[in-house]
Amino acid sequence: MRLIVYVLIGTMLLISNGSHAAVAITKVSLAVDHGPPYSQISDSGEITGAIVDIFQLMQQQLDFKLELVGCPFSRCIRMLENGEVNAMGGLILTPERQKLMQFVTPPYMVITSSFVFYARHESKLEIKHYDDLYGKKIAIMRGAAYFKRFNEDDKLIKVPVLTEKTAIDLLVKGRVDLVVGIESTTDHAMSVLNQPVNNLVKMQYRHSDTIYGFLALSKSFADTDLAKRIDVELKKMADSGELTKLVAPYKLPAVDRESLGF
Repeated sequence: MRLIVYVLIGTMLLISNGSHAAVAITKVSLAVDHGPPYSQISDSGEITGAIVDIFQLMQQQLDFKLELVGCPFSRCIRMLENGEVNAMGGLILTPERQKLMQFVTPPYMVITSSFVFYARHESKLEIKHYDDLYGKKIAIMRGAAYFKRFNEDDKLIKVPVLTEKTAIDLLVKGRVDLVVGIESTTDHAMSVLNQPVNNLVKMQYRHSDTIYGFLALSKSFADTDLAKRIDVELKKMADSGELTKLVAPYKLPAVDRESLGF
């Protein structure tokens, strides 16, 4: 009798675990931050962007339920690292992030731009060389990655904030000396946020680079069958030219695995 009970309990656990696994691999929760022009969350809560368009097409091919989760950038990152969401787009790959999440190749965003530093006109600051950054309070997006030297430099005074709007507000009010950002996206953000751009000035020092934005999956989701199918599907979309068509409205360049070296 005891053996029968054990068998029944074991069977129930298998059924329960199997059902949970089925639910887990038929739904994708996608974290999206407000980062115009590539992703946006409207005042009414509508979530749009290049990564949303990509996943909506994948949804048609792979038949899964898509849940869009709007969140500030730092919270999106934290939720992805903790496995509270399955995926997030537009991330710069760093060795530290690779330990906490799984990156999918090829990148769907390729931006040739510069990391630039903004100051107030009235501050009369001059940042002509990297070393001029020392001793200055620099607002950064919490959880964001910039260029390698800057990321790894613990001697700089970095002030983490939740949003670009907060960073610009602190700069305008004189609570930080500088704001760092990708030139093309930060310029756009300032216009959207109606910030007094005429009161700000770009510093002479800049770090020019080709910046890749990747899709990243949580470690807990990355081993599932659906995650592996998403990986394969993204590569197919790149090879077929479909990925290039999807990112074109966002004025992003063509995505080609061979030319990108992925």
